[in-house]
Amino acid sequence: MTIGKVIIEADGGARGNPGPAGYGAVVRDPASGEVLAERAAALGVATNNVAEYRGLIAGLEAAAELGASQVEARMDSKLVVEQMSGRWQIKHPGLRPLAAEVATLVRKFDQVTYTWIPRERNRAADALANAAMDAAARGGAVAEEGTTALGIVTAWDSDAYPGIAEADGAAGLSATVTSAGRKAEAAASARPREDWAPRTSPATRLVLVRHGETALTAQKRYSGRGDVPLSAIGEEQAAAAGRRVAGLRPDRVVTSPLSRCRATGAAIAAAAGGIPVGVEADLIECDFGVWEGLTFSDVREQYPAELDAWLASTSVAPPKGESFQQVAKRVRGAMGRLQKAYEGQTVVIVSHVSPIKLILRDALAAGDAFLYRLLLDPAGISIVDVWPDGGISVRSVNDTAHLLPRP
Repeated sequence: MTIGKVIIEADGGARGNPGPAGYGAVVRDPASGEVLAERAAALGVATNNVAEYRGLIAGLEAAAELGASQVEARMDSKLVVEQMSGRWQIKHPGLRPLAAEVATLVRKFDQVTYTWIPRERNRAADALANAAMDAAARGGAVAEEGTTALGIVTAWDSDAYPGIAEADGAAGLSATVTSAGRKAEAAASARPREDWAPRTSPATRLVLVRHGETALTAQKRYSGRGDVPLSAIGEEQAAAAGRRVAGLRPDRVVTSPLSRCRATGAAIAAAAGGIPVGVEADLIECDFGVWEGLTFSDVREQYPAELDAWLASTSVAPPKGESFQQVAKRVRGAMGRLQKAYEGQTVVIVSHVSPIKLILRDALAAGDAFLYRLLLDPAGISIVDVWPDGGISVRSVNDTAHLLPRP
């Protein structure tokens, strides 16, 4: 079920920083203000920033369970809002895993935006967080990983906001471990463990290849849905990629529908002994709209405000184009279908910069800043192994050893 847009109000805090910590999150209907879900938990001893991130994570999880397609996350934490909007770097190593967890949750929605609000406008979430901190200060039970003490609260009356942080309300909160909370703990224990243990089942190997060079590639112009053919150099690069990939003994090639990818895929298939070639429509490049064929400088001059907004958020699309969040959604669908259809095989996926970057971002559980820091050369090769239990191993990124040095 999809309910459209929701508003998340999230907060967290610690008594001492670090100290007894807790978070609260409220999910509202944006039109009526009706409370759709509430969550709160004590965290044991943690910092303010960790608690604030945990509040955002809890709110996003609740919104996903409600089936929301769009989210506006409102917080009085300037740090979390700026970091998750991509404007501030995440320098503290302790916050990076939490930011990665947020980034993973964000991919469940069509659009997520972040808004800073003053504390007085975040009173509901602040009250929940304070009640959770009270419980933590009294030594409420904390789970093994130190991540939850109270479970998930989903049925509090919105009229209880004014008194939620009072002693009686806090005591009630500390004693509340709902069935939803137990289900969440069970689900967490059922998730694949992230460890170094070797797996016994065969992996599906995804060999990600960017197409060879085109005239627009060489001129560093936006090249999205326009069907631009490979240049002479691009054809040489495709042949070289084919010789390199043939050594991996691929079972098949799947390409974007655009000719630059189909030509690259055909060269790889031929080098690998004539293996089958298929086309997956959702591997097509991002639609850059009116920016198609322009250079970055052209766009900066002609569309400065639109460019700034696009660079600031993956939810923003170029004029008449497609956002990276929209690209990610269709590419994830394509990857799911391919992994299911060719489980245990080696599949060469020939696509474009944006889809391959998004696949690698997801594989590495990285944030959106990854998209702007990763370089993918024409005919560069990346390799990702995926196991049926959800395990992922990124073996290489943008390997270009098979290509001749460019002057």
